[in-house]
Amino acid sequence: MKDYRAFSALASALSGYRNGEGMLINSIHFTFDEKDAVIVENVLRELRDASRKEPGVLQYDVGRSTENPNVFAFWEVYRDKDALDAHFASEHFQRLFVDTVKPLVQQRDVERVVPI
Repeated sequence: MKDYRAFSALASALSGYRNGEGMLINSIHFTFDEKDAVIVENVLRELRDASRKEPGVLQYDVGRSTENPNVFAFWEVYRDKDALDAHFASEHFQRLFVDTVKPLVQQRDVERVVPI
């Protein structure tokens, strides 16, 4: 039931966005050193949970590669640029990502896209 409610909420939010107007999507892959991956996973879980509570965040998922466990993938969907800016300015993003995770990143690949 939880998955259906999440899907329904996302579908409802998406219905207001025609031709990708407003909404922003980030698809990001981060690579870490093997020794940091377990610590990073725990911090990213906390970041994910806090980010999902932000009013402008429509979806915020984090996964870990099964083939390369040092790689984590993010799929972030924001209502608009203001929501993305609010996310970047949030206390939890600054504390968990900027102060803790970012210094450990070895490689970052980002694609910023809009719905089609």
